Amino acid sequence: MKRCAPPHAAGGRAREVRNMSFLTLEGVGKTYHSGSVDVKALEDVSFSLEDGEFVVVLGSSGAGKTTLLNLLGGMDDATEGKIVLGGREVTGLDKKGLCRYRREDVGFVFQFYNLMPNLTALENVEIAVEICKDHLDPKETLKEVGLEDRMNNFPAQLSGGEQQRVSIARAIAKNPRLLLCDEPTGALDYVTGKRILKVLYDVARERNKLVVAVTHNAALKDMADRVIYIKSGHIENIVKNAHPMPIEEIEW
Repeated sequence: MKRCAPPHAAGGRAREVRNMSFLTLEGVGKTYHSGSVDVKALEDVSFSLEDGEFVVVLGSSGAGKTTLLNLLGGMDDATEGKIVLGGREVTGLDKKGLCRYRREDVGFVFQFYNLMPNLTALENVEIAVEICKDHLDPKETLKEVGLEDRMNNFPAQLSGGEQQRVSIARAIAKNPRLLLCDEPTGALDYVTGKRILKVLYDVARERNKLVVAVTHNAALKDMADRVIYIKSGHIENIVKNAHPMPIEEIEW
């Protein structure tokens, strides 16, 4: 993968930071203001992750998992703390800088598919990669997720699981440095879910990308390199798995 030239601090670009880990969070917090009430969605979150890792974030509803994902992806601003990706600080970027960050460095697999209804499955992937410099082939990516026979179908002609797979293909085809997944197997049956997990795992292993998956499915922790447990906006525990279980052996 070709690396973009390091951004400069001016013009909303991230500034270079010396850091050994690929992704680092230091004292990150997020507070939402509702009238006179402050709600702390995340507080003092600190951890480091490496490229090539498959990471699972576990926690109950309202624990702060989605807030964490949004901060990592530049979809929301941290109230405090610092986020560094690939040696470059992205915290505090302006709108233009965040747009560039989301476009060049991050891929999203949303819980809700967000497909364009007037475009086919293939066109939904193609339009996403038009602005990417080093993207993968859209047709080949759709084949990876088992949709080689559904490329010319519109979203309304696809099942919920098939739409989810288009969403996953769209994110992977961008060839991002960081792939963020919100319940990536939530709409999939057991067999298809395993196939998609294998695709995501291969993105980490074979393409040396960092994949972070938020899920309620505790069974996925066994296949992860690292598991982040989050509760009430705090990191409760981080477990490094020295021997991840093969996906074929995962049961739920």
